[in-house]
Amino acid sequence: MPKKGAKKGGAGKQAGMTEEERLLYMQQRAQAEDEMAKRKEDMLTQFLKDKLQKEERNSAVNLHKLTQQWRAVLRQTRAAELRSDIAVLSQTFERVLDRKDSVIKCLVCDLSEAEQQSAQALRSHLECVDCLLALQKGRLASLEQQWNSGLEGLSYEFNSEREQILSQHQQECAYLEDVTFAMEQFYMEVDGEARQDYQSTRDDIKNRNIEEKHALRIQLEGTVEGLWRQFQHALRSYNEATEDRHIAFESLRTRDQRSAQEIDTQMRRLQKMQDSISALRSRLNSSQKESEGAARGLRAAREEVTLQARQLKAQLSRARAAERDQLTNLTVHSNAAAKNLQGIITKGERLLRLAEMCRKLETEHEKVLPFYTSSLTAEEESQERANAMEPPSEELAQAMLDYLVLERFWQRYNKVLLERLCLERERGALTQENQQLRIVLRQYLDGISVSDEILRHRNPLLMVSRPTLAVQPTADAQRKRHTVIEAAHVVQRTL
Repeated sequence: MPKKGAKKGGAGKQAGMTEEERLLYMQQRAQAEDEMAKRKEDMLTQFLKDKLQKEERNSAVNLHKLTQQWRAVLRQTRAAELRSDIAVLSQTFERVLDRKDSVIKCLVCDLSEAEQQSAQALRSHLECVDCLLALQKGRLASLEQQWNSGLEGLSYEFNSEREQILSQHQQECAYLEDVTFAMEQFYMEVDGEARQDYQSTRDDIKNRNIEEKHALRIQLEGTVEGLWRQFQHALRSYNEATEDRHIAFESLRTRDQRSAQEIDTQMRRLQKMQDSISALRSRLNSSQKESEGAARGLRAAREEVTLQARQLKAQLSRARAAERDQLTNLTVHSNAAAKNLQGIITKGERLLRLAEMCRKLETEHEKVLPFYTSSLTAEEESQERANAMEPPSEELAQAMLDYLVLERFWQRYNKVLLERLCLERERGALTQENQQLRIVLRQYLDGISVSDEILRHRNPLLMVSRPTLAVQPTADAQRKRHTVIEAAHVVQRTL
């Protein structure tokens, strides 16, 4: 109701307004409605945003609660699984520990037995060594006696030969002294003459060298002056060209000096640090030596036990490997043998089935006399028996003895093979005869059938003679003029 009144009041107001006032009023009203709609949209958007934030906070809180509860459930299940795993692992550990204890006990027993065996072997070895020492001492005594006797003989021979050599040496020394004196006199004379010749030749050469030296000096002085001028010019050009490099070199040398000083200071610091490190290292070495001395005994005992355990483990692994190899070879060979036997069994079953099938197809004569008669004479058969009684000398003949049982089988096989060849030849002959009979039959059928195509060709069975114009033959005479050849006569002539 108020809206209707408001509409009526607005209409009354618009009735008293001009056109411009009405337009302005309508614009203000539209702006007010737009502002109202925008305010409503803002309020609705803010309400939805607040609701969304509230829902997000609630979902985060619920997710945190679910995570906490799920973690508690997972912890309980994991704790139960870990307890069961711990129980299983403890049982496994106890089982392994018992097994290791039993292995250690066995190893201790084996070790004691090995020690007893080694002690027994050592006693027997010492006894053998004592016997060998006694034998060696006796042998050394005999050898020493032989050596002494040989030494006496050699010393006597040596003394006699020494006296002879000394006397011969004295004689030779006297002869050599005489020869040396004569040679010295001769060489002194030769030396004097050679010295005189040398002095004269030396003076000539010296004078010649002095003259050549003066000439070369004059020539070389001019060459040296030219070279000196060239050197001075090259030096000036080099100094001008390398002045900048010289300056850079001076700066680098000063920098190098500073670096050398820094290196010296650092080296002093390093030396001090090395001294402290060496002192600490010496203390560490002393402590390590003390600890190593204590641990060396334990390590030696552990190494002995480890070595014995390793040796026993190696023996056990070798034995297992050998048994595994034997088992593998046995399995492979047994499988191969089983396959071969199965193949032989299948082949035998197939042979038996074929024999039964062939037995059904045999004739009465083949059942009574399955083997063909030999084509050999009596003498050849006796000689064959004699050869069979002799032991074979060749490998092939020895191998054939293993297949004597199959001789009857091969006889029947050869008989069947011969019969098959005979039947094939007979079949070929019958096939050829059948072809010839077919040709004759075709010729006969062509002769008895009368058609234009057959009459155009030569007909072997039917020959017609033309009648004469003067005499008209009768029907009987016309029948007698036809010549007919029987097919049986043709077959006899062709075959």
